[in-house]
Amino acid sequence: MFAVPENTVARAGSLTAKHPSRIAAEVALDRDRWKGLLRYDPVERFAALVERTDDHEVWLMSWLPGQSTDLHDHGSATGAFTIVSGVLTETVMRAGVTHDLRPGQSRVFAPNYVHQVVNNGVDPAVSIHVYRTTREMRTYP
Repeated sequence: MFAVPENTVARAGSLTAKHPSRIAAEVALDRDRWKGLLRYDPVERFAALVERTDDHEVWLMSWLPGQSTDLHDHGSATGAFTIVSGVLTETVMRAGVTHDLRPGQSRVFAPNYVHQVVNNGVDPAVSIHVYRTTREMRTYP
């Protein structure tokens, strides 16, 4: 057993906002909240705003096979995304790793987190994305 310094423990009343990954997972499970927004676009990846609060934005995205983001970061935003259906592949540039993400799995990001996401599968994919502060995307060549 080890001792945890008092100032490292979150007190019950001190957490005013849920973590973006929790929000994304909860919204992903609540299909009635976003199913009317879902579309598939054969030309480009589809995105629809599900919710905007003072604290965060929630976006629904659909990915047909072969659709992807450019290599990008989210500027000063933090956030997370959760896979609802299908499989998405995320490549994280700084770490040089690739993750195949399946339904229920989430990834988090912080400012200047450079990555690319692609649907390499044969089936469409759906994901829920949560952005703290603002939805911003800076692409890289």
